[in-house]
Amino acid sequence: MHIISILMKILITGITGQDGIFISKTLNETYKNSKIIGISRNLKKLQFEKKARHNFQNLNIVNIDLLNFNEVKSLLTDFNPDVLFNLSGPSSVYESINNPSQKEAITQIFDNLTNGLIENKNYCNFFQASTSEMFGLNNKEGVYSETSRFSPNSPYAAGKLENHKKVLVLREKYDWNIFSGIMFNHESEFRSPNYLFMKIINSALQIKNGKLSSFTIGSLNICRDWSYANEIAQGIIDITLNGASYDYVLGSGVGSTIEQLVSNVFTFFDLDYKEYINIDKSILRKNDPKTIISNPLKIQKELGWSTTLNFDELTNKIIKNYISLN
Repeated sequence: MHIISILMKILITGITGQDGIFISKTLNETYKNSKIIGISRNLKKLQFEKKARHNFQNLNIVNIDLLNFNEVKSLLTDFNPDVLFNLSGPSSVYESINNPSQKEAITQIFDNLTNGLIENKNYCNFFQASTSEMFGLNNKEGVYSETSRFSPNSPYAAGKLENHKKVLVLREKYDWNIFSGIMFNHESEFRSPNYLFMKIINSALQIKNGKLSSFTIGSLNICRDWSYANEIAQGIIDITLNGASYDYVLGSGVGSTIEQLVSNVFTFFDLDYKEYINIDKSILRKNDPKTIISNPLKIQKELGWSTTLNFDELTNKIIKNYISLN
């Protein structure tokens, strides 16, 4: 097993996403003498710092193509990381349905990283970002743990599941501290505007400012387990540095409906959502489960990690932080 020290060399793929931002900020503050490299195809360090609202003393951004094995291998050889967080790859379920080739991108990036490390005989602590989308429609209660059956219903979920299974194989074959974190819905002020959480916040903002008269949503009854991305990021770090098992579910263990989300957001802006909402079921994703809630008991017991914000606190925090960034 790989030994971790306070002088870590940390590699983060997908660093410009919300999870990458929070992980890099936490590690930069906690391990001040460590070196962090973030991978981005086009973002420079100053651009990343502006987006993250944070000045990094020990971080560099490198622009490489993770689908190119030679580029990946060269970076792994030169940097020789102690810890690797793989947060990269396509992240939209809807886009993967329209573009199934995204499944291959998800698996190829994972293969390039792990094969490059194996060729270098570098079995560094490795975190693979998995997703609750892997469960699909197979549980009437809608509550999922590490032992729940998988049934992916999108190319995105299928690619993630393929990598999730490889993690166990690699862990056992090489006695490798490689982990899979099964992440449930988590949001933040850094979330892309094309995700539901931010769509609702931006719709309410536009209505409040007189720029929009109504908004349309597929359903109010769908229930999801939402957490704050910064808390999920801390769970990811705990797993990667201290994990005892190969897989962990990351979530709050509490479900909230889209109606609760809409109500919280519009109440924040002193609006009655019922005056502005339209329901159009045709925009719903086919076979989308009505309820997806985590059972995070394992990580709570083994690592002492859990979320702290309730759903009302979560929505208010994200709205306030988002407004302050814009």
